[in-house]
Amino acid sequence: MSSTPVTLQQSSDLTEFTVEAVERALQQLYYDPDMAQKNVAQKWLTQAQASPQAWHFCWALLNPDKVPEIQFFGASTLYTKISRHWTDIPAEQQEPLRSQLMAQVGHFSCGSRMVLTRLCVALASLILHTLLDSWTTALQDLLRAFQSGEGSVDVDLRHQALLEVLVVLPEELQTRKIPKVRQAQLQSALTREWSSLCPLLRQILRREDSAAQVKERVLRCLVSWLNLDVDLEESEGLLQDGFSLLKEPELFDVAVETIVSAISQHHCHRYPDSLLKLLPQVLSLQEQLKKAVQDRDMETSHGICRITVALGETHCRSLLEQVDHWQSFQALVNMILSCTGIPGHYPVDETSSSLTLTFWYTLQDDIMSLDAEKQTLYLQVYRPVYFQLVEVLLHKAHFPSDQDYASWSSDDKEQFRTYRVDISDTLMYVYELLGPELLRNLYDKLGVLLTDTLHSPSWQDIEALLFGFQSIAETVDVGYSDVIPGLIGLIPLVTASNIHLAETIMLTIGSLAEWLADHPVMLAGVLRLVLQALSNADLSVSTVSTLKRICRECRHNLLPHSDDILTASQEVLVKQIHKSAQSMWLMQALGYLLSSLPDEEILGKLLSLLSPHIQQLERLANETVVVVLLQVFPLIQTLLSKWLKETEVVKAACAVFEKSLKTLIREFAPLVAQLCELIGQLFSTCPQAYALDLTRQLVHVFICEKEQLPPITALLELLTNITMSIFQHSARDHPDVADSFLQLHTQVLKRKADLYLSEGLDIKVVFYCGILSFKFPETPTVKSTCLFFTELMSHCEDIPAVRDVLQEDGLLLLQTLLEAVSGQPCGLLEHFSEVLFSVSHYCPTLLSLQLRVALQPEGFPSTLLTPQHKEHFCQQILREQVSKWKMREVVKEFSLLCQGRQ
Repeated sequence: MSSTPVTLQQSSDLTEFTVEAVERALQQLYYDPDMAQKNVAQKWLTQAQASPQAWHFCWALLNPDKVPEIQFFGASTLYTKISRHWTDIPAEQQEPLRSQLMAQVGHFSCGSRMVLTRLCVALASLILHTLLDSWTTALQDLLRAFQSGEGSVDVDLRHQALLEVLVVLPEELQTRKIPKVRQAQLQSALTREWSSLCPLLRQILRREDSAAQVKERVLRCLVSWLNLDVDLEESEGLLQDGFSLLKEPELFDVAVETIVSAISQHHCHRYPDSLLKLLPQVLSLQEQLKKAVQDRDMETSHGICRITVALGETHCRSLLEQVDHWQSFQALVNMILSCTGIPGHYPVDETSSSLTLTFWYTLQDDIMSLDAEKQTLYLQVYRPVYFQLVEVLLHKAHFPSDQDYASWSSDDKEQFRTYRVDISDTLMYVYELLGPELLRNLYDKLGVLLTDTLHSPSWQDIEALLFGFQSIAETVDVGYSDVIPGLIGLIPLVTASNIHLAETIMLTIGSLAEWLADHPVMLAGVLRLVLQALSNADLSVSTVSTLKRICRECRHNLLPHSDDILTASQEVLVKQIHKSAQSMWLMQALGYLLSSLPDEEILGKLLSLLSPHIQQLERLANETVVVVLLQVFPLIQTLLSKWLKETEVVKAACAVFEKSLKTLIREFAPLVAQLCELIGQLFSTCPQAYALDLTRQLVHVFICEKEQLPPITALLELLTNITMSIFQHSARDHPDVADSFLQLHTQVLKRKADLYLSEGLDIKVVFYCGILSFKFPETPTVKSTCLFFTELMSHCEDIPAVRDVLQEDGLLLLQTLLEAVSGQPCGLLEHFSEVLFSVSHYCPTLLSLQLRVALQPEGFPSTLLTPQHKEHFCQQILREQVSKWKMREVVKEFSLLCQGRQ
């Protein structure tokens, strides 16, 4: 292979883009302490990559005497030229170019890994340009070149180079912007080569002396090619080898990812025999799962659960159709049940059980969609399993001890709350299969607990059973059930010794409101409990919503109780125990109650209820001028003109418009201009998040309608300028404004990103506001910030202002991200990794030029990091442009290192 650089014809008017100048610019970028000089260098280097001279200096930068950072820039430049400037290359120079590039790949197989990866991506791009015409034997030529054993390069290193090309080739096909017809032709051409690749990959994988890194690349190769819809039958052997690698700790994660990716391919249902062969391999993991659970090895148990659920959920229908193998599939179902019931509390002790919940919906739906004969068979088999599932789910819904729960973070508590909602939805769905027998089962258990005089049950056991009742009664008609009267009789026997138990009692009563309307004799006992709880602010939402449901459903039976309800409600309203939203619910409840009373009683009770509020309105009217007009909009506008700084008034007004907008949708159009003007007045006087949220709704509905664009654009410009001023002075006092502001601009980027092409709307302002928001302690604000930057990165090519700000301050973004990753809880790491993945995917040049610069300061972002840690992190990030899962793992590992927890 020739080592002489391919020299392309250049213009006689040579610019300053020489090898020496490029090296000086890279030196300045990496080591100059002046940030302004770094930015100048980065802009210059970007221009250099696009220049004709780049075809010459890229090869010189790859010389062995250069440091890896310079070599990497040379490789990146080569990729840029091949992928974006292919037409620069005369036809007669294409073959020398590929020979030279393959030689460089072979050379760097024992050099810098990050440079090798970039060269392989460049070679992949070249293959895609030529595979259909001038280089149809590209894959065979690659295999011969890297299998021949010529030279002194170690066999493992040669295999790594070959595998790197094979990994990135399908990825380059899927990420490059290629016309659909040509893309389909290229995919077909690559797929035909898979049968000849599989034996080679198995051979490499099964060699006893193959390094772990080589085996990892084989598995990555399998995942990459499976995305091309290659034949699963031809891949069986590789998958089988992947299962065997689950026993090797250093390869466990990549083996899991490979198997899950393979099983989850949508086209696998075309190969039922292959799916059946997978069943015993998955079932063979049960002992390894059991040991992982005993050893509290969350990562191993999570990985095995992922594999098990992937097979059951993706191919449930196909496996049910194989009636002759029903016992094997039942064993898989039981294994998934054990994953659902994995010991410990989610998400603190385990994170796997939530993976399984969707499977139970899928299994139920698929059984009920079968023909009558198969359905009968499978119902006999799986009804007992679903009863077991209910027991498992209720156990998993248990709250931990008060002491343990108090030690949980707010993120853990929120995840547990969401998890219980998912369990509740699952229980409701399962009821359709099990019917009234399920309620009888729950009732019998509750009765035993509450009447046991020898043993005192835990409040968690009682709460879980009531939670089960409430989950089902919330959406299912339980009027025909014979256990509800007994349940209503049992509820007063419960001692609400814990706020969670008390809340579930209230919600259970509320879920039975329709049943109580048909059985009014049972009202007195439960109503007494609700009114007693009404004065407890901690139970505000559950108690008021329950009273509202009772008053709505049972209003014709509440006359004997009306005085008690009115007295209790008036007391809490006067004392202002509840927040405004719950007070509004309470007034609605009383409205239902009063509407059912005899006409002669309504006025007196209404005056008694409203007199304190009327007096307050009279006082307010004396202090302000309230002009009541026939039109709602002018009325609200007038009220707001007097109460612009009153948060609750602004919130209520915005809520009115937001609900109207969601209801009317495009019929709201005549009011858009007026509303934009009003929002601008509101935000100019007293910036509040409600105004930004309302604007986001306007953007969602009307931003693409030409006639509504001018007022919305003007409003966006005003809001952006005002919010910029807030960030300059007192942003820390307004985390909700920062949150809503970034959500608003994320919506604009998604719906009409070309708005940022105008001079009036400056994306740079939003960029710097986002940088500051990364440092906020409020989780919702940080999440919105991550979503904004994730979306922003996808526009680095089509919006020049985005490209410019990334060139100027991409380093600042990376430094801020790294600082955030180094000290944040695990709950936010997924969001930070999404941003990094988006940067890697859409702006690889930014990462390649700036990531090492960002990590260069000693002790940043953590004093616990060594230079080796930083370099390892850089290499992992720079080569990860396809797998979000892998990026999350890299970021998580880095965060743990920064915190000394690895």
